[in-house]
Amino acid sequence: MLQLNNLKKLTEPRKRVGRGGKRGRYSGRGKEGQKSRTGSTSEIKAFFEGGQMPLVRRIPRRGFVNALACKPTVVNIEELERKFAEGQTVDEASLREKGLIKGKGAIRIKILGTGALTKKLTVNVHAVSASAAQAIEKAGGAVQLL
Repeated sequence: MLQLNNLKKLTEPRKRVGRGGKRGRYSGRGKEGQKSRTGSTSEIKAFFEGGQMPLVRRIPRRGFVNALACKPTVVNIEELERKFAEGQTVDEASLREKGLIKGKGAIRIKILGTGALTKKLTVNVHAVSASAAQAIEKAGGAVQLL
């Protein structure tokens, strides 16, 4: 019968070794080493190398990476040929609408000259390669840089 005086505890008390009793001296931990110390766990961290200087810290870091550099999102003219109709304007909003660029916030867009273009398009972007500009103007379109 379930009564208050014979309820089982929900949690078991933590085992504290080395406090006298049946486990004496080293308390089942052995004599020395990392696993005998207080606070050690059974598993060692993933990239721990036993006190040796870790590989990540041994390899020299070279060069400079500009965290503020904004790399442009690239769109080829073959994609413009496929997604846009004759006489349309190509800008950031229309490229997002057609699914050619993704991501949030303001981004820089560059048109590259891979493929062929036969439609007359007005392109308003941040950068255009020389071959892409030539192909757009050859098709009767115009390039306007932002």
